[in-house]
Formats: sequence, structure tokens, C-alpha cells
Amino acid sequence: MLSAFSGFSGPTRVAAAALVTGLVAAGLLTGAGAAAADGTSQHQGGATATIGGLKTYGEAVIHENGGDQRVSAGLFEMSVEGGGTLQTYCVDLRNPTQKDAKYQETPWSQTSLGTNKNAGRIRWILQNSYPQVNDLAALAGRAGVRGLTEQDAAAGTQVAIWRWSDGAHVDAVDPQAEKLADYLEKSARSMAEPAASLTLDPPAVSGRPGGLLGPVTVHTNARSVTVTPPADAAITGVRIVDKAGKPVTSAADGSRLFFDVPEDAADGAAQLTVQASTSVPVGRAFTSDSRSQTQILAGSSESTVSATASAGWAAKGAIPALSAAKNCAKGALDITGANTGDKPFTFSLMETEYTIPVGATRTVTVPLQEDQAYDFTITGPNGFQQRFTGVLDCHTQPAATGNAVQTLSEPSPASVGGTTTDTNLAATGGSAITPLIAGVAIGLVVIGGGVLVVLRRRES
Repeated sequence: MLSAFSGFSGPTRVAAAALVTGLVAAGLLTGAGAAAADGTSQHQGGATATIGGLKTYGEAVIHENGGDQRVSAGLFEMSVEGGGTLQTYCVDLRNPTQKDAKYQETPWSQTSLGTNKNAGRIRWILQNSYPQVNDLAALAGRAGVRGLTEQDAAAGTQVAIWRWSDGAHVDAVDPQAEKLADYLEKSARSMAEPAASLTLDPPAVSGRPGGLLGPVTVHTNARSVTVTPPADAAITGVRIVDKAGKPVTSAADGSRLFFDVPEDAADGAAQLTVQASTSVPVGRAFTSDSRSQTQILAGSSESTVSATASAGWAAKGAIPALSAAKNCAKGALDITGANTGDKPFTFSLMETEYTIPVGATRTVTVPLQEDQAYDFTITGPNGFQQRFTGVLDCHTQPAATGNAVQTLSEPSPASVGGTTTDTNLAATGGSAITPLIAGVAIGLVVIGGGVLVVLRRRES
């Protein structure tokens, strides 16, 4: 849930008039993300990685709609930005995996796991099966099978997860893998969601120059994090300090950071970044704005994680700080605003006007359709402007509206040592109506672009 400010300038107004410049639904024709590159996503910090495909897997059969479909089932591998490798299983069987899609560590509440009462059982399976349990003989003994290969262990684990994550009627093809899946499904007990590898709370603060803006609290499982000050700190004089005003270059879990803004600083904004190297906790969810299927972490090397927080300041008037988070329980986007100025902050969103009193914080819940790409720009006093983009992806079943385009890529081998022409649903999310959906997606992209052009002309 990162926030970015474009800066403050010009005369202060008593109340801010905000304009929603777009709420655009767009389809995906390739692995590219639906959200605009310059928008503010809702990444709350942690690891960012690129998916590389299935690495250790076997074969499974989905029994659905009166027929059977063979798919590959097992472990995916991701490459972490900055260094590191992740192993993941899928918790989103019926959606596609986009090639080379970028993923972000994400709270369960912003995925289908947030509304799944059995999500905690999935974490138990991850903790008690391959690769966390890499003694395959011991795992086979617990499951009551004669023996397990790595491929059997990965396939059986994935099948058990799909039964709890997607409610799927699915079986592993290999008898040993199927027995492992049955054991894991029946033995699973609920466990709590693991904490994030690294986040900053809150992700946005605001206030007047000449004081400390914050605090921003560090939450991490790393021993320490490196604190990077604003890029233009040498020019603006803004420093990152502790409560006593001492400059901070490193911090730990629970540390409280502040933006120290000079009293004579012009109205503006700044951003700090924290980074660390740590193992991401097993059970953390990973999502992509390119509508690539949601993953859940099964194993992590020492990996680079990061988080960002922003601050805005002004001498007088309303001084807003905005952040956003997907709310899967309500099928919506929550936009939270705080006002530390001396005037109320008033803005319009979805044809409704909202006011944040002086010193108050309010959350606006914006309902969205499943698989819908959104693009909001909110403007405020003194040139304040902030944009939020992303895709609401809260269900394992694609939306019936066709907004979620499922693409077919070359099928992967269904089992080690051989190939198959069967659709690899777990890796591609193939669908018989793909051509129709793709056509609808093209139309939505064209229409969405036209809407943005019209709105921007009206703004100017």
C-alpha cells in the first residue's frame, strides 16, 4: 500500500476539489500488467518477484462440468528483484499464469484467501509438506505411502492445496501423490496468517514544515533494515530521523521513523525507502496486477525485501495524506485519507463528496467488479495529485463479464520425462472461450482509452 505525492505548489485553497479521472476496465492480451506504469499500486512492501514457471511437478486430473482435464501440478519458482529465489504453489486454479508476470508480497485480505475460512489449513499444509519437509522418506511414512519422489511430493501437495483454496474436485495421477494429497487434506489444521517480511505503517503521513512528520513504524522479520532518505534530500534538506531528531540510516522491527522537514521548506513531498535481506515467511501470498494467478509461498532463500513511505507538507490549508488497499471482503478498494492541516479536506469520488475534518482520518470504500482494472486520480490543494491503479482480483473463479482474459501459451510437460498436448490449466488457465474474451478485451481497451482522452480534455 504505497503512496506517492506529486508535490504541493501554488496558493492554498480552503477546500480541495478532487476529480476521479478514470475507472477503466481493461482486458489482458499478453503478460503485461493492466495497471498503468506510472500509477500508484497498492503494494504494501515485502518481496517483489518475477514468476519463472513450474519447476518441480507431476500430473493431476480436475473433475469438473461432467468431464476430466489433466493439468500439471507442483512448485513454481520466482526470481526476487534485488536477489533471491521463491518457491510457490498456486491458490487460484482457474485463472491463468502470465509469462514473466511480476508479483508482490500481499496480505491475505487482498486476495481470495481473505474470504476463505480454510486459508489457515493451506498454511498448515505448506509447513508440513514438501519443500519445508524435504525428508521425503519421513513425509512418505507420515502419509502411509511406500515412497515419494520430489515430483510426487510437489504434485500431492498442490492437489491438497487446491482442494482447500479452490474447492476443486481434483486428484493426483500418481497413486503415491494422491495418497499424500489425501493425508494432507485430512490432517490440515488452521494456522494464522504469517506476518509480512517488511512493511511501513502508515504508508503516508503529512504535516507542517518545521517539525517531525510521522511516525512511520517498521514491521519486519529481518534483523535490521537499511533506511534510504529522499532522493533530493541534499536540495530540500529533508532528513529521516528518530524521535530525538537523530539521523537514521538503519532500523529494526518496531523502529519509528520521522521526516524532519526544515521550517523554510517550500510546500512539497518526499519519500523514504527501507530495504533488507531476509527469508520471506512461508504462507505469504503473492499477487500480480497482470491477472496472473495468485500464489502462496512454500519456500524462500535469503531475499531482498523493501517498503516505501511518503510525506507531504504545506504551510497552511488542508494537508492530505492518502493510501489505498484492496478489500476483498467487500469487493472494493479502500482509500484512506488523513488531514493534518488547518482546513477541511473535501473531495469527490464516484459522484459522492467526502470531507475529512482537521486532524481526522476517513476511509472511503469504492465498490469494484471482480477482475476490474481501476485507475483513480485524486487532486487536492496546492497542486496535490495522487493516482491509484490496479486490478481487483479477489476470487479464484474468473468473472463472468469477460474482463479477465485467459491466455493460452505453449503447454508445459505434464510429467517429468514426457510431453503432452493436454491444456496445462495450472500454468496457463486455458479456456475454450479465450478468442471471444480476447475480442471483448480489445474493445474494452479501446473504449477505456477513449474515456481517458475525453476526461483529460475536460480537465484541461
